Amino acid sequence: MPQHVPAQVEGDTAGSAEPVPPPGAAPGETPRRVPGARGPRALLTGLPLLLAAALWVFSLPHIGFRSMGEYGLLDRLPVTYYLSLLVLTAGFLAALRRAGTAPWWPALYCAGLLMALKGVPAVLYDSERYPWASKHDAVVNHLLANGELRPDEGLSGNMSAYDQWPGFFTLNGGLVRAFGADGAATYLNWAPIVLGLLTMPVLILIYRTFSEDRRLVWTAVWIFQLANWVGQDYFAPQGIAYLLHLAVLAVVVRHFVRPGAAGRLRSRSWPDPAAAAVPPPTGTRQRAVCVVVLVPLLVAINAVHQLTPVMLCVTLLAFSLTRRYRNLGLLAVAGALMLAWDLTMGRPLFTETLGTLRDSLGQLTQNSRAGYAGQLTGAGPELAGRANVLMVLAVAVLAGAALLLRRRLVHSALPLLLASVAPVPLFVVNDYGGEMLFRVYLFALPGAAFFAAAALVPAAGGTGAHRVRPAVRRICAVALPVTLVALLAGFMPSYYGKERMNYTPPAETALVTRTLDRAPEGSLILATTGSFPQALHRYDRLEHWFFAEQELPENVGMLKDPAGYLSTRLPPATTAYVILTRTQDIYTAGEGLLPPGGFAALTRDLTASPLFHVVERTGYGVVLRYDSP
Repeated sequence: MPQHVPAQVEGDTAGSAEPVPPPGAAPGETPRRVPGARGPRALLTGLPLLLAAALWVFSLPHIGFRSMGEYGLLDRLPVTYYLSLLVLTAGFLAALRRAGTAPWWPALYCAGLLMALKGVPAVLYDSERYPWASKHDAVVNHLLANGELRPDEGLSGNMSAYDQWPGFFTLNGGLVRAFGADGAATYLNWAPIVLGLLTMPVLILIYRTFSEDRRLVWTAVWIFQLANWVGQDYFAPQGIAYLLHLAVLAVVVRHFVRPGAAGRLRSRSWPDPAAAAVPPPTGTRQRAVCVVVLVPLLVAINAVHQLTPVMLCVTLLAFSLTRRYRNLGLLAVAGALMLAWDLTMGRPLFTETLGTLRDSLGQLTQNSRAGYAGQLTGAGPELAGRANVLMVLAVAVLAGAALLLRRRLVHSALPLLLASVAPVPLFVVNDYGGEMLFRVYLFALPGAAFFAAAALVPAAGGTGAHRVRPAVRRICAVALPVTLVALLAGFMPSYYGKERMNYTPPAETALVTRTLDRAPEGSLILATTGSFPQALHRYDRLEHWFFAEQELPENVGMLKDPAGYLSTRLPPATTAYVILTRTQDIYTAGEGLLPPGGFAALTRDLTASPLFHVVERTGYGVVLRYDSP
């Protein structure tokens, strides 16, 4: 059966038996190599990368992360920082011209973009980025201290789930012990960089399965990084589970092609000029071996995270809609492993979730909203919210344009399209604690980024009807840089617009840690929200109630008499502490949990109440003890 031979990509001489003559060369003339030409070209390609790195490093001491205002880091980043991003973008566009013969240049630029975008907190912050990440550090410490898992033990703050899906925490516990670190807090801010670097080659494996055009592949990786603003790559189980999920998909698309299923995709003339040849088909025995090889990855995903196995199963089910990847055996194994874990280690949370399905099933509006109140307030959070929507629309519009303009490539890369659409029906099932919107976007992003790149990077080859017209090339030559700069502009407020609630001063962390260390075992810890540093320190010995994590109207009623509201809901003879901190103030206002001025009024009323006694007050918060009447 004839195989599809991909068209030559501009700048790509890989696989050529002879050098390609320059334009205007006589037929059969061997092009002359200019001595030293490669050196100057490499220097010119790498110079923007070096310049961007120098600008970025120069910017670091001038970033005022300790004095952030309403716009988070956006107005605390110096001009040289933004200039470094523009120089990186220009250098990447130049490196694309050599993507075929020197693919390491786009790779270096993509790694540089990752560091430039997400490396500032890792390098500068003197505490954890994202206060809720501290609870994952607390789980690692809990595991190291107890040396055992307690999946059936009921813990407040929804912390039991971490003993039921402990893979991420056992891994980090091993790392902490192996390297003698004080705890995971010493390195957790580097998680986005490490996970981003590990994700990059997996994405390339997936994209190269469907396109031989290295310009398209690297542009897709670039767009993926710009569009990955959702903040799920921090120190949490989701990040590593997502990486394993993509690794499974990479193996599936490359090694699970069924014999005789490619059809006209193997024709030399039918596919898009940028499409890759369909991977060689594998027989039943080979696919069975691949399933066995994938079992450890599938088990690891199930041990790490509760939602990712569901996303993987719906993606494999979507793949099975095509003849090319109809592998029901792999789907059955993945589903069986997921159910086996859910019915054993994860049974408590699994049965609890099943009990809530009656209320959440079919509630599309409720399941697709973000957070508890769903109404961002304040200049920075509101800007971030608008940027989030525009970023989603931009990627969706670009991907939709590719569906219309490059239908043959879409047919070749149909599995990627199905992988993008597969998570969407989960909106019907559950809201996943107000995070389903972000998780669906995250799992749809790899495919969406590929098709967005396809809309911006025209095929380099092709003949006859498949040949790209010069006018289209000129349009794309302008659209590509403009779009990348626009996505960069959207990423910044999406990722850093709410940074004021993500950075927690060490003095606040120290206040909370002191309070929880001194609290007697079994004490009840009250706070407006769990989004403050060390909120779940000693979570296995203390109880927790985050009383403002509810709908805004209920909180407005609570603010009329906060002391009475809390005291009437506390069990008799309870030792209770109320912790109210600066980060809680910023978070409850920004996420719309409390009305403007609500946190200050709450603090004032509780401090004045005879039911609550001030234990400690600093510039970063106040600690109150409840005195039962």
